[in-house]
Amino acid sequence: MRGLSLKLYHGRFRLDIGRNFFTGIIRYWNGPPEEVVESPSLEMFKKRLECSSQCRGRADNMVDSLVTDKAPLSKSLLLVPSAISILLTLLFQHYQKFFAYNLQAVKEDFQIWRLVCGRTICLDLKDTFCSSLLIYNFRIFERRYGSRKFSSFLLGAWMLSALFDLLLVEITQYIFGITINSLPSGFLGPVFALFVPFYSSIPRVQVTQVLGHFSITNKSLVYILGLQLLTSGSYIWILALSGLISGICYNSSILKVHRILCVPRWVAKIFSWTLEPVFSSAEPTNEVRVGMGATVDIQRQQRMELLDRQIMMSQVAQMRRQDSSRVG
Repeated sequence: MRGLSLKLYHGRFRLDIGRNFFTGIIRYWNGPPEEVVESPSLEMFKKRLECSSQCRGRADNMVDSLVTDKAPLSKSLLLVPSAISILLTLLFQHYQKFFAYNLQAVKEDFQIWRLVCGRTICLDLKDTFCSSLLIYNFRIFERRYGSRKFSSFLLGAWMLSALFDLLLVEITQYIFGITINSLPSGFLGPVFALFVPFYSSIPRVQVTQVLGHFSITNKSLVYILGLQLLTSGSYIWILALSGLISGICYNSSILKVHRILCVPRWVAKIFSWTLEPVFSSAEPTNEVRVGMGATVDIQRQQRMELLDRQIMMSQVAQMRRQDSSRVG
């Protein structure tokens, strides 16, 4: 049988066997991974079972993101701004001035359109590349929460970060006497804001260990990309700080911001009709082997077991290192 070596088999019975035997306990025994069932002691079994239950609760939220592969908004944000940025850099350099994030023109001449253009399209190809990779990794939130909630978060983070950009520029000028007339352009504020739910809601799974002390997890690459984007410009730290503050405000529901800055349902339906047929795609064929069930429920269960095993192996390896350090 597939699974752990001590798995119990539950067949089909025509008699009233349920009245005399606790057949319902079988699915609870077969649920935990093999590392839990084959624990060397009762205390270790309790610790590993508790750890497995906590990991299962966090893994429940990740299943929906693996079952489907439709993220039309993320794909549109990945392709359209990147294509425009490349065209502006290679062919239409004389139009770049319209996409510059000029704060002086916004404050003095009230050119509000510069906020829309300057905070959407990157003029630096390095920023375009890093932000595109980050949006590609953050598409898990659109799969988990849906396109409407994901777009509402981006809209709220975009508007809040624009406000915090102006405030931070004024504070910098008041404290340090530095006058900042322009900031790096691009969809950077909402990208940095997505690090807040990424840090708080995505579980950390250890992949490997470097030099015996430094752990490499499934989130390390995303943080490295964020650090690379943070160090790509002189004043990009203002965009990063305003994005993180706006992400915290929206994610923690301060002053009910998520209810005020949200996308209406009719707007979400219109974009769903227009964007989804263009940017949605089927699941890649090389990922079908992860779940080979005949139905969606079976595939969901198989993917759930795979996530449980990966998270549990990481937790068990961590406990073994802690035990070995205590013995040493």
